[in-house]
Amino acid sequence: MKMSNFLIEKCFDTIALLANEAKSLRLGEIADRLDLPKSTAHKLLRVLCSIGWIEQNSETGIYGLSLQLAILGQRFLAAAGIRDVCQPILDRLAQGSQELVRVATVQQDRLAWTALAQGAKAGLIYDHDTTAKVPLHVTADGKAWLATLTREAAVKTVLKNGFGQPAAYGPKAVRTIEAIVCELQVTQERGWALAVEEAEPGVTSIAVAIRPNGGPAVGTVSVAGPILRLSGGKIPEIVRLVCVAANDLAALWPCEMY
Repeated sequence: MKMSNFLIEKCFDTIALLANEAKSLRLGEIADRLDLPKSTAHKLLRVLCSIGWIEQNSETGIYGLSLQLAILGQRFLAAAGIRDVCQPILDRLAQGSQELVRVATVQQDRLAWTALAQGAKAGLIYDHDTTAKVPLHVTADGKAWLATLTREAAVKTVLKNGFGQPAAYGPKAVRTIEAIVCELQVTQERGWALAVEEAEPGVTSIAVAIRPNGGPAVGTVSVAGPILRLSGGKIPEIVRLVCVAANDLAALWPCEMY
């Protein structure tokens, strides 16, 4: 039983690795990243290839995800009704803010981007790859959600997700537990989260947790854009718009998600 659980866990770890990297990897790199012998990694990959989750390039031998995971993800979102509920509200927020609007949903101990709307029509337009993992410690979305948890749970979640490589984030990215705890305290007191040049250089984001009936957060809604536009006197108005959107989403959120 223990061996079966181990193999199942490693199969999902393999899929998650290839999904997070969003690129193909060689057998040796997959084995190293998952801390597995090459022989064991090869067996897992062979099984995942046989059932259609992973594909191997016949010329290079490298492995990558098939479209099966993406297809199932789209089916899940459609069945849950998340996009049907979110999109009109996101479109309204995008129009009001004239910036990029995103919704992230809670998936166990992490956040995943699930919907967006682009409000900027011209000039400097901020866009973002919503297939990427939400880095909790440097995004307004991450801080908005973490601030709804107990301090112990928030710290545990941050440590589990990790701080990543400093070079991957902006110049003001927090890099210690002490710093993130201070950020969460401020976020909890004011009811919204702010990240300025933390996830990316030159980008500001503002987020509010989505909490149906005032209960546990099921996700977050945020506005992000160039720091040249999202700063100073504009921030209070954006905060107001995001809070309205968060309340509207909480009132209409699909029952299946909480």
